[in-house]
Amino acid sequence: MAKTEFRLHILGCGSATPSLRHMPSSQIIEHRTKLFMVDCGEAAQLQMMRMRLKFGKLNNIFLSHLHGDHFLGLPGLISTMALHEKGSALTIHTFAEGAKMLRTLMPMLIGDTPFDLKFNIIDPSTKNQLLYEDSSLLISSFPLYHRVPAVGFIFREKPKARHIDGPAAKFYGVPHYFMESLRQGHDFIKPDGTVIPNSRLTTDPSPSSSYAYCTDTIADRRVVTSVRGADTIFHDATYGDDGEANAATYGHSTARQAARIARLAGAKRLILGHFSKRYNSEDPLIQQAAEEFHGSIIAANEGLTIDL
Repeated sequence: MAKTEFRLHILGCGSATPSLRHMPSSQIIEHRTKLFMVDCGEAAQLQMMRMRLKFGKLNNIFLSHLHGDHFLGLPGLISTMALHEKGSALTIHTFAEGAKMLRTLMPMLIGDTPFDLKFNIIDPSTKNQLLYEDSSLLISSFPLYHRVPAVGFIFREKPKARHIDGPAAKFYGVPHYFMESLRQGHDFIKPDGTVIPNSRLTTDPSPSSSYAYCTDTIADRRVVTSVRGADTIFHDATYGDDGEANAATYGHSTARQAARIARLAGAKRLILGHFSKRYNSEDPLIQQAAEEFHGSIIAANEGLTIDL
């Protein structure tokens, strides 16, 4: 099977502290040739090595909030990247308080880095803050509702180019230099002035996909608005039904609540994560979520790769 262009790699999906079953939160979103990290819990760099994800392709790290289980792996990761003499720049997307803390901490722990270490400041109150854009991908943040300021992230592919019908293009004599114009939807005009409609020369583009990351948060209807239309949603599912009171107290969600968010947002797939170490199996959480959401449901696990 051919490698896809848009994939999710789970580095850690536990909550609060490492356990023998799960490591703290961290993910890699792979899009084409680029890697984007979301949160950086302890041992994130070790899991990157196990999954053969190259440090040199990682240029952006997004921190959802400033609880330790979401960023304590960052100093070690940056230190390793510095020792590997990673080129280019590394941008950390975080709140102003996070940037201030890391600017103070990094020189003491690491010293100089052989790459530019940059910070892009997130406003946790902004509903749709664009953080990153390239020719094929948009990454934005949106507010979450935790005990401290927190944000989620949504990755949206831009509309893709149309597919060229090779035999048709050859039949009508379309020159090689005009192929990109065909992909962008332009008609072809022959030297004698005859217009060949684009629909004769191309087929519809592949659908664009989107992925939303929502942890740590209570299951709030405002999250639904932010992620509506996302194909795949990763949502805080720290507890099962037995922990609903704890979820409300500590600013988290149950698997059932996460499923309701996914259903209301019109998602096709739900990934559960940020599991409490009280559970020895995620099966009951999946079962509870399935009573609310009838799309695909996946329990996150370290080393899991999901085609987005």
